[in-house]
Amino acid sequence: MSLLDWIVLGSTLLFIVVYGVWKTRGSKSVDDYVRGGNDAKWWTIGLSVMATQASAITFLSTPGQAFHDGMGFVQFYFGLPLAMIAICLVFIPIYKRLKVFTAYEMLENRFDLKTRTLTAILFLVQRGMAAGITIFAPSIILSAVLGWDLRTLNIIIGILVIIYTVSGGTKAVSVTQKQQMFIIMVGMFFAFFFILGSLPTDVSFGKALKIAGANNKLQILDFSFDTNNRYTFWSGITGGFFLALAYFGTDQSQVQRYLSGKSIRESQLGLVFNGVFKIPMQFFILLVGAMVFVFYQYNHSPLNFNPAATEAVMESSYADDYEALEEGHQQLEMEKKIAQEAFSAALALKEYNAVQQAKQDILKINQRERANRNAAKELIAQANETVETNDKDYVFIHFILENLPIGLIGLLLAVILSAAMSSTASELNALGTITALDLYKRNLKKEYDEKYYVKAAKGFTLLWGIIAIIIACVASLFDNLIQLVNIIGSIFYGNVLGIFLLAFFFKFVRGNAVFVAAIVTQILVIVGWYLDWMSYLWLNAFGCLLVILLAMLVQTFDNFLDRPPVKT
Repeated sequence: MSLLDWIVLGSTLLFIVVYGVWKTRGSKSVDDYVRGGNDAKWWTIGLSVMATQASAITFLSTPGQAFHDGMGFVQFYFGLPLAMIAICLVFIPIYKRLKVFTAYEMLENRFDLKTRTLTAILFLVQRGMAAGITIFAPSIILSAVLGWDLRTLNIIIGILVIIYTVSGGTKAVSVTQKQQMFIIMVGMFFAFFFILGSLPTDVSFGKALKIAGANNKLQILDFSFDTNNRYTFWSGITGGFFLALAYFGTDQSQVQRYLSGKSIRESQLGLVFNGVFKIPMQFFILLVGAMVFVFYQYNHSPLNFNPAATEAVMESSYADDYEALEEGHQQLEMEKKIAQEAFSAALALKEYNAVQQAKQDILKINQRERANRNAAKELIAQANETVETNDKDYVFIHFILENLPIGLIGLLLAVILSAAMSSTASELNALGTITALDLYKRNLKKEYDEKYYVKAAKGFTLLWGIIAIIIACVASLFDNLIQLVNIIGSIFYGNVLGIFLLAFFFKFVRGNAVFVAAIVTQILVIVGWYLDWMSYLWLNAFGCLLVILLAMLVQTFDNFLDRPPVKT
């Protein structure tokens, strides 16, 4: 990286931290610190909600997803607008009417303290792990590509986030996320237009889309009922709706964003904003990945985008075999370029048969290239089974470092780190709030003043920040940790969502029944995951339905036992 890139990167991150501390200094009450004074406008809420969900891995792996598998991943978000409507109509009015600081405070009002405490603990377990991964995921990729020390990166990201999150609480998170989303989108637009400008002069944007389409990268909608295909229209509408409802409706890292709204209407408009613009944002990021694919049809690409994987295999006894695959890859790139040029020429002549023949030639070359890349992954795994062979997360960062001009590299790295900071800040803010209010304050025997609980919230936020850094630093001791965290989230999310649905819609169910059902459900979900009863993605639905059914059965049984004996 050049000096200019370092200046752009450093000044961007420093501005975010300083701005967050300066803008939100002086929070003296719990209301100011936890709900931001309840004065957030809808656009602040909407951007904050989007920034919380859009972690660094979104901007690293989503373009790589389009590069390898096309843009069908956008279907995963199709259920999100429906979930936003449901939350606007049901969740927000209830939260606002009760004037709660946390989502779980509502559960005590509806059920009892033990149900509130249990649900809060379930949240802390899964979100605490996720906070560490939010730091670790971009760190391990950047360290592998840039050669930076992994632990140093973890600590730097963690400390930067801790500074302004502890200082200003919810308002600090919200106001900095506006700046972060601006930086993120500016950076992505710069990258997009640079790619278009780097294509051959005869390849316009329209022709680039046709080239991507000929390579099956623009197949967005899949209406099949194939359960083996993870991303279809139907899985997005159903599974995407269910997951979004659980995440945005019950996860404090998101609930805290819209609890800061000035009114019910402002909170609702913020979520509607997210529902309207989230899909276009993901579509655009995927489109960037598709354009990166087109770029590499005319420019050299590595056999595997993870430099650590290439280094591992080249230092092993499989180096000669890997070099042979490299030679085959270079030959395929030449054939691919010729085939793309033939396709462009056929398009210009508007000869249908020639266009279809060129498409078939391109697809055949793609199949051979995919087989070659898979063979390379197998060699890498044999050389070092601990190295990540799946290089989707490395495609975009490789493009950034190898092709973007000086200055823009620093901006795109700032995009990645800003996304990591925004997600981590929301998680730490939520973790500190839940620990301070749902566990510490609620179980204290003595009452203290507002300043005391603000200090407690800051202290617990700092503590969770340190824990997140520690998790990030020891994350390399575990295999496939990111998938592990997704599994942990699926283990807990369904149960928590079911508890909230019971609170909203099943008025006859009381606290004892919910508490017993939640414990039994959590045990059964963990057993089901361990015995591999189903894919971990389905654990969300399984846990939600199970806790509702068990709670209804337990309550019905309790009602039966409480009935007075019939006089004869």
